Amino acid sequence: MKAGEKDRVGRLRMLVNALQQEAKEGSDDEVAALQRERKRRLDAAEALREGGREEAAAAEEAEAELIEGYLPAQLSDEELAELVAAAVEEAGASEAKDMGGVMKALMPKLGGRADGKRVSQAVREKLGS
Repeated sequence: MKAGEKDRVGRLRMLVNALQQEAKEGSDDEVAALQRERKRRLDAAEALREGGREEAAAAEEAEAELIEGYLPAQLSDEELAELVAAAVEEAGASEAKDMGGVMKALMPKLGGRADGKRVSQAVREKLGS
């Protein structure tokens, strides 16, 4: 506050509030909570942009960027491909219908270092669907 960063302080308070709410609900997965909040901000920014509210969309994107700073570093495409290949082998998957088993084996190993949408796309590509 002393540095005059009122916007940043407000955004950080929003993050603390979201994490406290998660704790009250009994969830101890802070990374998942932060990812969810980031996704909410990006979805809101997209909706605002479609509605012609550019300034509000930029504010939502700024909040999403702030949240990203507190998330684990994202895996590179190569690292993700290696983990996907190992999970496919571990699950004994060979076709698209086995995707659920691969995802079940893979997601705990990622620890929030890759977006679920990106992971599912990599698994689909590996299984050839």
